[in-house]
Amino acid sequence: MAGGADSTTELSVVIPMYNEAEALPALVSRLRPVLEGLGVSYELFAVDDGSTDRTAELLAALRLGWPELRVVRLRRNCGHQAALTAGLDRALGAYVVTLDADLQDPPEKIPDMLALARAEGLDIVYGIRADRTGDTPFKRWTAGLYYRLVRRLAGPSVPAQAGDFRLLSRDAVDALKSLPEQERVYRLLVPWLGFPSGQVTYERAPRTAGRSKYPLGRMIRLAVDSVTGFSAAPLRLATWLGGFAFLVCLGLMVYTLAAHVMDHTVPGWTSLFTGVLFIGAVQLICVGLLGEYVARIYTALQNRPTYFVGHDTASVAREQPLESRSAASCDNGRVPH
Repeated sequence: MAGGADSTTELSVVIPMYNEAEALPALVSRLRPVLEGLGVSYELFAVDDGSTDRTAELLAALRLGWPELRVVRLRRNCGHQAALTAGLDRALGAYVVTLDADLQDPPEKIPDMLALARAEGLDIVYGIRADRTGDTPFKRWTAGLYYRLVRRLAGPSVPAQAGDFRLLSRDAVDALKSLPEQERVYRLLVPWLGFPSGQVTYERAPRTAGRSKYPLGRMIRLAVDSVTGFSAAPLRLATWLGGFAFLVCLGLMVYTLAAHVMDHTVPGWTSLFTGVLFIGAVQLICVGLLGEYVARIYTALQNRPTYFVGHDTASVAREQPLESRSAASCDNGRVPH
């Protein structure tokens, strides 16, 4: 249940931002009335993930008339999950909501999340995308494939169609902060906690402005991080591929001996060539899978900070140092914004 990191702050809303200058006006026009209509003390925590557009300038202007807005600017673009980590590390509220700036996840659902958590004593409330018609067919197909994959590997506790729009109690946030994860994928880490949870459904809208920060390449990187971070199944797949290749080799050996006995060795070059290509491909797949896990071990041993804060508008004595607790480096090539 929600304990208090700061008894004067009931709700924190953490929003990672990377080049969201076009979306900011629409976001503010919808989010601020929602937060002020809740009747609770709140802070809006905007994490500027090294934006190169006017995002930082617009946030600074908004702060002049919005004292509840707190802005943390990271020194460089470290990625969506790292920006979420920066926000969760520093949020003070008894409840914390994480939300993207593109308004595909409606801020109007925040009161429903808070009411459900209070009424049923929940530590986690997921925003579930009941309708994704606002996404492209390709986006819907790849998202469905991703959730089927991670639910099969990480277990059914991972809610289908739940992204990074969620409410967390203070206990859940503190539990996340205590984890030694190096490369965090919160849509898998949060269900893994096993805290009491509920769901609020909504229709996913088209992006309000700008362009998606998750093109195909970064979606693939997220899927790889999700799989390698929560399952050893790829290593077992390498073992099964090796066993299958061994059986194929035995079959080719029998075929080669039979061809030799019948003096038909020349026609066998096709099967031999195919076998060599197959074995080579299996070996490369296995080496690649091993390389993914070795890379994660290497990153953990480096023990670099997840992010460095360049500027924080809050001047609270209990603030952490500029750099976070040690974790994965923001220049390790993992899923940027």
